[in-house]
Amino acid sequence: MEEAREGRLRCGGMESEEPASPPSPRAPPSPLSPPPPESPPPPAAPGSPEGSPEGSPAEPPSEARARRLLLEEWGPPGRDLALPPGLSWQLLLLRRPLYRNLLRSPNPEGINIYEPAPPTGPTRQPLEKLGNFRGWYIRTEQLQHNCSWTVKHQCVDLLAEGLWEELLDDEQPDITVMDWFEDSRLDVCVYELHVWLLAADRHSVIAQHHVAPRTSERGPPGRWVQVSHVFRQYGPGVRFVHFLHKTKDRAEPGGLRRTRVTDSSVSVQFREGAV
Repeated sequence: MEEAREGRLRCGGMESEEPASPPSPRAPPSPLSPPPPESPPPPAAPGSPEGSPEGSPAEPPSEARARRLLLEEWGPPGRDLALPPGLSWQLLLLRRPLYRNLLRSPNPEGINIYEPAPPTGPTRQPLEKLGNFRGWYIRTEQLQHNCSWTVKHQCVDLLAEGLWEELLDDEQPDITVMDWFEDSRLDVCVYELHVWLLAADRHSVIAQHHVAPRTSERGPPGRWVQVSHVFRQYGPGVRFVHFLHKTKDRAEPGGLRRTRVTDSSVSVQFREGAV
């Protein structure tokens, strides 16, 4: 992880930009200011408590039982977790903000990473017609030699997802980002990942990570390549995670031949010695 530094990034209105050459992997430019994504809906309520008659309405667990269930599930090392005023273990059990993917539509095209990317020809259909991309903001960056970047991004509001300020500032749990891209062989570099941890003003960058991996061209094309990074000891003040990835496309007579990506994730979890 690069050293945390002050920067500028805005999750506000998005402006158009001129075509540009692909950025250097060492110093990729910040994206244009994206519009704020809609707040994702809370996860479904947990299942019926043990012993509930089938078909009868499930009673919410007591505060003590919700606390016990979550501490067993999360397994925070060291001391106990203290909640701020106004936050209950029952609400946390409903939201489950830790150890789950906070991105919306992480696999919009329904592709299975345990099998090679399914073969597909060039298409003229817009990306939005090829799956469920709810939550993603999409734009295109034109490049030279009939190539272009498809840019998808979203901004995760950590407090809206159920995390709380004291946990983020004092305990600083790991923030893990992960992605899988197709080795499409359309170019030496067909994928980039850019992630910013932002302060409450949605402008100040507290920590960031950028990577533009090169594929080795060994093995069959279409294999899935994993990219991941863990933010640790990033400092107080993190309230948003801006996740952005780019995939390269090439114009052919039948339309665009695309590089697919799937199973994108942003999650927050404890580590040994974090609490």
